[in-house]
Amino acid sequence: MKTNDGHKRITQRHEKEPNVDKAELAKLEAYLRKTFGLKNIGLRPQPKKNDMAEVFIGDEFIATLYRIDEDGEVEYQMAILEMDLEEA
Repeated sequence: MKTNDGHKRITQRHEKEPNVDKAELAKLEAYLRKTFGLKNIGLRPQPKKNDMAEVFIGDEFIATLYRIDEDGEVEYQMAILEMDLEEA
């Protein structure tokens, strides 16, 4: 689409952002506990972003967990910051 001055207008598609709900967090938390053999691993929703949660072992933050939904395929990615590795 062009504007009155002849420039192309850039439009963005506003898609609904993926949402990590409480039931999904509970499933993911159970999976992580079983996989890593840690009863004290937990997920907390990130209050400012509805497609991400924070991963804790006890009270220690260790990673962020992202929910990615592309064309109906859902995957989860955990991210650990490089600066956190320097403290190890």
